[in-house]
Amino acid sequence: MRILMSLLLLVLFCSIQLTSSAPNALEAQSSCCFQFYKKKIPLNLVVSFYQTRSNCPISAIVFRTAAGREFCVDPNSSWVNSHIAKMNSRTTTATTAKTLSTTV
Repeated sequence: MRILMSLLLLVLFCSIQLTSSAPNALEAQSSCCFQFYKKKIPLNLVVSFYQTRSNCPISAIVFRTAAGREFCVDPNSSWVNSHIAKMNSRTTTATTAKTLSTTV
């Protein structure tokens, strides 16, 4: 009976450990930046972007390239804001075109 109780306790402990570490896995994409990349990244290389978490030491935009590289850039730079606006218009245009093609 003790062996069964010990085994049950071990399984319970392992399941609690797995569920408590799950939220950290979701935040892996949104890591903090500690310095900005200084050069302008060509827009045709950028496939996505995200903003760093609010608890990071500096606020930054992270551009992800088709090759999977990520660059931390200054959100106050004019070229960064231009890239973001163009990326947002890409997704809006693609969504509108997809909606129009399915409704026609």
